[in-house]
Formats: sequence, structure tokens, C-alpha cells
Amino acid sequence: MKPDLPADLQKNSAFLDRELSQLMFNRRVLAQAEDKTIPLLERLRYLCIASSNLDEFFEVRVASLLAAGTIDGALSNHPALVATLNRISNECHELVAHQYEILNQEVLPQLARAGVHLVRHNERNDAQRAWVKEYFDNEVRPLLTPIGLDPAHPFPQVVNKSLNFIVSLSGKDAFGRGTAIAIVKAPRVLPRVIRLPDHLSDNGGVSFCLLSSVIHAHISDLFAGREVQAYSQFRVTRDSDLWVDEDEVKNLRQALKGELQGRQFGTSVRLEVAMNCPPELSQFLLNQFGLDQSRLYAVNGPVNLVRLTEMIDHLDKPALRFLPFFPSVARKSANLDIFAELRQHDILLHHPFQTFQTVIDFIRSAALDPAVVAIKQTIYRTGMNSDLMESLILAARHGKEVTVIVELKARFDEEANINWADKLEQAGAQVVYGVVGLKTHAKVALVIRREGQKLRYYAHLGTGNYHASTTKFYTDFGLLTSHDGIAREVNEVFIHLTSLTKPHRLTHLWLAPFALQNEIIKAIRNEARIARAGRPARIIVKINALVDESVIRALYAASKDGVKIDLIVRGACTLKPGVPGLSENIRVRSIIGRFLEHSRIYYFRNDLAHDILLASADWMSRNLFRRIEVAFPVLDKALKRRVLAEGLNPYLKDNTNAWELEPDGHYQRRKPRAKQASFSAQQHLMETLGMPNSQLGE
Repeated sequence: MKPDLPADLQKNSAFLDRELSQLMFNRRVLAQAEDKTIPLLERLRYLCIASSNLDEFFEVRVASLLAAGTIDGALSNHPALVATLNRISNECHELVAHQYEILNQEVLPQLARAGVHLVRHNERNDAQRAWVKEYFDNEVRPLLTPIGLDPAHPFPQVVNKSLNFIVSLSGKDAFGRGTAIAIVKAPRVLPRVIRLPDHLSDNGGVSFCLLSSVIHAHISDLFAGREVQAYSQFRVTRDSDLWVDEDEVKNLRQALKGELQGRQFGTSVRLEVAMNCPPELSQFLLNQFGLDQSRLYAVNGPVNLVRLTEMIDHLDKPALRFLPFFPSVARKSANLDIFAELRQHDILLHHPFQTFQTVIDFIRSAALDPAVVAIKQTIYRTGMNSDLMESLILAARHGKEVTVIVELKARFDEEANINWADKLEQAGAQVVYGVVGLKTHAKVALVIRREGQKLRYYAHLGTGNYHASTTKFYTDFGLLTSHDGIAREVNEVFIHLTSLTKPHRLTHLWLAPFALQNEIIKAIRNEARIARAGRPARIIVKINALVDESVIRALYAASKDGVKIDLIVRGACTLKPGVPGLSENIRVRSIIGRFLEHSRIYYFRNDLAHDILLASADWMSRNLFRRIEVAFPVLDKALKRRVLAEGLNPYLKDNTNAWELEPDGHYQRRKPRAKQASFSAQQHLMETLGMPNSQLGE
């Protein structure tokens, strides 16, 4: 069942602000691609990231708006929605044009000067053309199936974001008929970026060509006896969100398996064609996909920039990349019994500057330890290959009580999660899928160990996913603790999620959807009360998005009472800082650097109590009311100082990767002032927390 039209779209501009704020994040990513201080291949990677972000924006956000607006009639019945979609369309067209401008005018020419060539057909020499022709004949042509359109050959099903070609033909076909249009699908098994043999590149350089260029160059070979009048590559983006009425299905996993099969053929939301695509061909495609002209994007280059990551992966050019980084190990000795260590003190992990291996070791040790009787864990994203999940399977096979709450609706990770759920159940683990209508987004794990005559609890709580790959380039905090109060409350959360009973009153954890928003607002109001009493009041928050209206109103009120507020918000932010009489005491900045900022940190000075909570939740209504989220306290004073020193203060000092939000909603890049040294928070953390170079060979 598709969602209803958002109510706030009709009553105010907050909804539009949120959508445009997400797109503005992409502008900041594109600025990284323009930054000449960043290595060239990394600049290309930022272009690919921006393109991937935009793909998901269409697949989810635009698709959701279009779907909601057509449930109860034509889209034209909702003028506010139409106006919003038009604003979004204008912004997206500008973003796309800017992406290709950076690619064609800056990144590719500079790569060519560095000896890396992306060679188009008209730029190839005779030897290169001969090699490409042979490659086409031997590797590509046998896998192509051109489809001439007629009543017996209707327009084919086109997979979401796949590479395809439309061809206009003259003359008669083999049966004397004038079939004028053909469609050619690029096989998904073929690489989109092809490296030419080294001897075909000049001066020791490296040359690539795109599969689309190879097919373009030889497309006439597919239509013997016909003349190709015009052709264009094209790509259609489809609604990729999974819609399952959880109140109606008896088995969510089986229902999602069925939905996954149809995801590739959801409703069309965007059409991309080559810049030189004739208008009649693009209009033909728009008609086939049921799209209007505003959904058409004519691009000056490959229709899928994300595929250029294949070129980055093929290159061994250290000078064109960031210097390699190696995380340090948080524990004093990997040989120590981790449970004995946790009985002495908590362990705070800061990824990617410190390795995620400590968390993997924690679960692995629990799986092998005969004293451990139970392991419980939530899984939102973990990937197709996961040592951590294999440890849970091992624990179940060893007879331990293993309970795993798998979020089947983690967007674009549904298939991996379903596969792990199957394997866990086969091993004897108890697998549940959270709460109907809510996503389980909390990142918590619990180990219960029999020690003497009693059970002892050990917990891991994190701001990021249990995905070893993403922990290498997402910034996140994790806490390993044997604090009895926190660990027992983690167990209460698991009991709540499996039994569906109301959770007991929690004194350490803030749990959504029950108490998290209230606790946040209560803490904000407490700082306001302190400020009104004439004492220093301070709030620092680091999150990925801030759009919840109630929280924003509480921050505005606190600002007016004199609370000094710093917000580090990577993505969408609909709060307007620095507005006279409203938010003069609020500053908002966004950090876009080498790593994806993903930590959620809430700091409240609270009369020098220095309350610090780490969380899985951003300050969005969906996190506060439509997800299971956990915010957890850092109680150890030394670890509090670490969170401030590593997670907040450096980001407030950053004058290299920081963007400051202006009262009008636009961002300005922060640059060092005169005689001020450049400072990058991420670089600082790599230097202070990462593995020292002197130890890399040990």
C-alpha cells in the first residue's frame, strides 16, 4: 500500500525545505569533486557518490511523492505537490548539468594530463579502433539481442537503472516491413568500463573506454541491410521502495521476497538519454514509460556516472588517491580476555579511526566461550559476507541461545538480510523481524555470561551498522560495556522487541518511539532553564539530519533564552540559524570530507554534568516515531572527554571541510581566515588515532 500524501505538504513549506535540503547536500558533495586539493581519482569518486545519491533520491523520495499524489486521482489534483515536484525537478536538472560540467571540463581533462584516458570513439587511433572492433565482435555482439518493435515484438521490459539503446532505422526489414524503432539492452554481465591493453596507450599511460561507447561505435553491425539514422543510450530510474502492507501479510519475509522480484520494474520516475538524442526518440521513450518532459534528463556523457567507479578500481595510481589509512586498535592488548577487560572498564570505539575488528572479536569470543549462554543482536545492515554473522551462526550451532532481530526492510539491503535470516534459522537461532510498521534501526548487541552463581551482562551499542566494510569509511562511535544498568536495559529492549510488550521504564537508555523525542526536548528545555537562571548553557549535537519540527521549535526557544547551540548536521537541516529574535545563538555546520560523517552525538552541559549520549537516531520524525532507536549515555568521565575531544570539538574547529548554514538556507564553505592555519577534523583524527606509520610494518 502506497503512502498518503504528506499532510505537512499542504500546510507549510517544511516539506519542500526538507526535500531541497537533501539536494543541497549533493551540491556540497559536488564541491569536493571541484576541489583541486583533493586527488583526482577521489574527485571522480565524489562525482560517482553524488550521482548515486541522486539515483536514490529519485528511486525513493521522488517516487514516493509521485505515488502518493496519484492514489486518489491525477497528480494535477494536488497543486502544492505539483509545485514541489517542479521545484525539485529544476534543482535536479541544475545538479545533473553541473555534474557533467565537472566531469567533462575538469576531471577527465586533468586525468588525461596525468596519463589516464577515457577514450571516446572519435578520439581513438586506428590501433585502438581495431582492438575495440575485435572486442565488440568477440565479447559483446554475441550477448546482444536487438529487438525490432512491431506487434509481435512489443517494447521490452527495461530493468531499473540498466544501460539500453534506442535505434531509429530506415528501409525495410528482412520481411519487407518498415519497422522503424529497435531497442538494444546492454547485458548486465559485461563490464561498463573496459581497460585497453597497455601497448595501446601512449607514454606509459592507461586508457579506458566505456561499454556504451563500444556499442555506439558498432551498433550498425547489428542491423544488416538497414541504415541506422539515429540512436541514443538511455536509462530509466524506477520506484525502488518496497511496499508491503504489514497488517495484511502473515509472513513478512516471504512477502518481501516476492516484492524484491518486482523491484527492478517499479513505476518509472526519470528518463536519462544522451545529449544528442533526437527529440522524437526521447519523446517515444517518455511515452513508453509514462513520463512528461520534466522527467527527461539529456546528459553530456554516460547515463550512469556511478559506473565510473569501475575505472577507479582498475587503476593502480597511488599519487591520484588519498594516502592509505590504517586504523588503530582500541584495546591495549588483543591477547587479553575481552570480558575480563570489560569488567575493568568500558571500551569506546571511534570508527574508522579505530578498527571495527574489536566488535567482531567481541561476538566471536562470545560464540566460542563456554561460559556464554546467550547472545542477542539487532541487524540493520551487515552485507552479503559477514564474519560477525558467521559468528552468530557458530554460536547457535554450539547450543547457545541466539536471538537476532533482523530488519528486513533496510533499504537496498533486504536481500542480504533475508539470506542471513534463512541461514540463522537453519542454525537454530531465534530470528524475529522487529515490530510491524516500525523499522528496527537501533544498533545493539548483548552477551549474557554465567559467572559463578550469577549471570553477567555485556553489551555493545553503536551509532552505525554492523557492517565491517562501511566502518572503514563511515565515522561512528561504539561502546562496549559491562555496566549493569545499561546492559540490563539493553536486555529489556530485546524483550520488548521479541514479546511486543511495553518496555519497562528505562533510566539509562532513550528509546524511540516511546521516549526519545520527549527526552531530547526535556534536555533542551533543561538547558534553557539553566540559561534563564543566568548560568552558562550549552548544547552541541552531531547528527545526519535535523527536520523534526517539535525539536526545532525547542531549539529555537532555547536559543531565545540564551543557550549557545552548535549543530553539526551532515545532510538535511530545515532549522534556520542566526535569524534575529529566533535563532541568534544557533550555528549549523556540515562536514563533507574523506569519510562519511555518520555519528550521532548529543551533548548537554547541564551545569557541568556534561551529559553525553550516543545514538542510532537522527532528529527526524521517522527516527523518533517510526523506528526503534536507542540513545545511550557515556558515563565514564574519561570517555566523555574523548567524545568531546574526538567527536565534537574538532568538527567545530574545522575550516577545511566545513560548510556553514546561512539564515537564508544556503551554505557557505568555511575557509581559513588570514594567517589562520588550515584544520581538518578528519585529518586530525587520522593523525592522532590512526596507526602510526612506524608500526605499519610490524
